[in-house]
Amino acid sequence: MNTTIAFITPPFTQLNTPYPATAYIKGFLNTLGIDSFHADLGIEVILELFSSKGLINLFDYVHEHIEEVSPNIHRILALEEDYIATIDGVIAFLQGKNSTLAHAIVQEDYLPRASRFEQLEELEWAFGTMGIQDKAKHLSTLYLEDLSDLIVETVDSNFGFSRYAERLGRSAHTFDELYDALHQPLTYIDEITLRLLEKLITSKEPKIIGFSVPFPGNLYSSFRCAQYLKKYYPEIKVTMGGGFPNTELRSLKDVRVFEFFDFITLDDGEAPLENLILFVDGKIKQEELKRTMIAKNGEVVYINNPLKRDYKQSEVGTPDYSDLPLSKYISVIEVVNPMHRMWSDGRWNKLTMAHGCYWGKCTFCDISLDYIKIYEPVAAKQIVDRMETLIEQTGETGFHFVDEAAPPALMREVALEIIRRKITVSWWTNIRFEKSFTKDLCLLLKASGCIAVSGGLEVASDRLLKLIDKGVTVEQVARVNRNFTEAGILVHAYLMYGFPTQTAQETIDSLEMVRQLFEAGIMQSGFWHQFAMTAHSPVGMNPDEYKVQRINEEKGTFANNDVPHVEMNGAIHDKFSFGLKKSLFNYMHAMCFDWPLSDWFDFKVPRTSIPSDYIYKCLESEPIPTYKPNQKVVWLGTFPHIEYFEKKKKGRTFEMAHLIFYTKRDTITIDVSKVVGDWFIHFVDNLKEKNTQTMTYQEMKKSFEEFTGEDFEPFWFSKPAQLLKDMALLVL
Repeated sequence: MNTTIAFITPPFTQLNTPYPATAYIKGFLNTLGIDSFHADLGIEVILELFSSKGLINLFDYVHEHIEEVSPNIHRILALEEDYIATIDGVIAFLQGKNSTLAHAIVQEDYLPRASRFEQLEELEWAFGTMGIQDKAKHLSTLYLEDLSDLIVETVDSNFGFSRYAERLGRSAHTFDELYDALHQPLTYIDEITLRLLEKLITSKEPKIIGFSVPFPGNLYSSFRCAQYLKKYYPEIKVTMGGGFPNTELRSLKDVRVFEFFDFITLDDGEAPLENLILFVDGKIKQEELKRTMIAKNGEVVYINNPLKRDYKQSEVGTPDYSDLPLSKYISVIEVVNPMHRMWSDGRWNKLTMAHGCYWGKCTFCDISLDYIKIYEPVAAKQIVDRMETLIEQTGETGFHFVDEAAPPALMREVALEIIRRKITVSWWTNIRFEKSFTKDLCLLLKASGCIAVSGGLEVASDRLLKLIDKGVTVEQVARVNRNFTEAGILVHAYLMYGFPTQTAQETIDSLEMVRQLFEAGIMQSGFWHQFAMTAHSPVGMNPDEYKVQRINEEKGTFANNDVPHVEMNGAIHDKFSFGLKKSLFNYMHAMCFDWPLSDWFDFKVPRTSIPSDYIYKCLESEPIPTYKPNQKVVWLGTFPHIEYFEKKKKGRTFEMAHLIFYTKRDTITIDVSKVVGDWFIHFVDNLKEKNTQTMTYQEMKKSFEEFTGEDFEPFWFSKPAQLLKDMALLVL
């Protein structure tokens, strides 16, 4: 079977769900009628390795080649038969195929245990909140990590479940170290990878193979695979694209890279790959390639045909996962935290609401590059069309929108469209913590199936947030987090330390802000990143403005995105790393809120200058809501039942109405005047007749005043109206 092009995600990205790049490109090529195939070598290598046959081979290899091991590995080797006997069952359980095994896994005498299980006593309290399935999943994850330790110590020190030989790809300003590694004998993992690659080539016979390299941890394997192709299948053209070349290889000069690859494409892959295929087929000339690097006359040459336009997001088609073994991905729980686990647990269809970032100002971000700079949203109806197509194709109703920052207005329209079509989905995405996320918008998102959001709080300091040009304040973040949390949506924050000019005082104050956010229960998960200066960010392009100095001004010939630098004030931020991460781990598990911040560090730190009730006061001082005439009004409740009655007060009789609402959990009765009750029935009926759940605030006000003859404002701020708003009447 001849295939025009095969796309490969090399080891390793994720265990629980495929990285979406190849599915996006396959979906696009479907619109052109170009035959393609894609494979995730990462999950295939893992399943080959972690099987009874794979472990038998691994243990045999270790016994034959390794003499001295640590006490921990000695224990694993002694329990060899137990690992071989349990591995197939555990993998099937993590694939969701063997749920009853959970009852055995949670017993202490089923899984062999090595050093990874030593942390269990610290987390024993968490198992009280976890069901048997989740507890078994977490124990199985520790079991796999023990086996990973065996692999790292005995056969491949570069092994990692989601990062393979990452050190060789990260900040590699020269190609020398990676080039040398590629001329060493194949590793144990290499041999498994190349056997699987050979199988793919034999069955599909592609003319072109494209490697998607999103992260440094995929780079080494992509080169190993390309090296194999050049040696044994020189007729196959080999190309690389993805996040790593898009950011790191834009100024590539080392021609040795093209001993392995024929082409490297940059940025959005649709137009470059279309022209690359046409070129390989002899239908266009080399100079018509789009955003493509090649080797020519011993030099790296960049070709970018200006006549070939890029495709709009509405034209790129729906991602196609059809070639991938979706039922074989394995869900793991590395951290016992309901939000943190979402990156490793569950199968998520990946989609994008908008290309690029609608904010596009953060000074640490690569905002000069097209993947951030060019903002182009997709129409809500088309997004939900794609969701329905993927549900039909994959059988999965979970979606992760992998936007740089999903636009609130588009999220609102997508939520309304999901509700309109009455489809049941669970979805999460990345956002900015901006004031558009009102209580009502969060309730709408929840009603549509939104279960979680992640966003950049970065440094929880208003001075530094302004310097970063984040466009938010800590007070605003607190309120937005509260709105999400009260709606039942989990919140994860990306946190940063070491931003230029950040002082030790600001680092400790930022930690105190984070502590208070967790203690208030309005943040469920977080992760500290140390600031890294990149060449395509405002800080990297204008370091003097941020009082930092590049260490080496000379560009390397390989990867050039990370820029080594020092702060002019001599600040050293690395020392805070362990304390920040340890404290956060405890806060995520609702522990140690009463510890002094100094206890997390083994060196002297300043006292926090933040009042202990700062976040509490931010949440207390909520501004009074104001409404604009063109805001959308949405009724998410059921159609009310109305019953009339009379109420007598001081000798007067008032005609009243019970509005009775039957929700999934409760029966709620709200008493209003008869005329208001009749209006509300008319109002909801009108929404249903229009086949839409929305009208504008001005239209609702006009409808009320014409129907009742009363002023709208006294009703809108009355107790019955507040009950309706708390239940299902939203203004967006």
